Amino acid sequence: TVANTNFIISLQILFLATFGYFFLKEKISSVTLLSIVLAITGVLIMVGNSLGPGEMTGNLAAFSMPITFAVLIMIVRKFPSVDMVPAQFYAGICSCLIGYFLSTKIMISPHDIFLGFLAGCFQVGLGFIFITTGARTTPSAMVGIIMLSESVLGPIWAFIFVSERPSMYGLIGGAIILFAVLIQFYSLISKNKKSSSH
Repeated sequence: TVANTNFIISLQILFLATFGYFFLKEKISSVTLLSIVLAITGVLIMVGNSLGPGEMTGNLAAFSMPITFAVLIMIVRKFPSVDMVPAQFYAGICSCLIGYFLSTKIMISPHDIFLGFLAGCFQVGLGFIFITTGARTTPSAMVGIIMLSESVLGPIWAFIFVSERPSMYGLIGGAIILFAVLIQFYSLISKNKKSSSH
């Protein structure tokens, strides 16, 4: 289900924090741990009443996304001097080829091609370029917390552009996630001020 997929993908915050701790020796502060708990609570509130058992294959496929994303961030964090942006370009080419060979029939209207171009270049493409660049100097757990703001902004864009009203659970869960992100940002700003004063 869509709810299952959204919740499973949001678990990337746990994979990022865990992988960062074991593979990069990044310590998880109490503030970050609180932010992680709050963020996952917010996601659960947003999609909890829609969660179901779903198909095992679908759930496993959804689980591959947060794990592979966490691996990507680990590589970027491990080798910050290597420019990983071209890898995003090759990933896009590979995705096109996989999609082409797995499709039995391809019938795409010019309108859908245009929408796909917008999504691929600006929504997904630019987003991953910014994440790949920013992850060089941003702790893994914080990357995961920031990424969760996507699940909050999605309903906001839907409300602004297509007048789709978010549910009360969506508003409450989204507010909790944004609060978790703000806590993390405040912690980072405070830490930077302390280090600059020394």
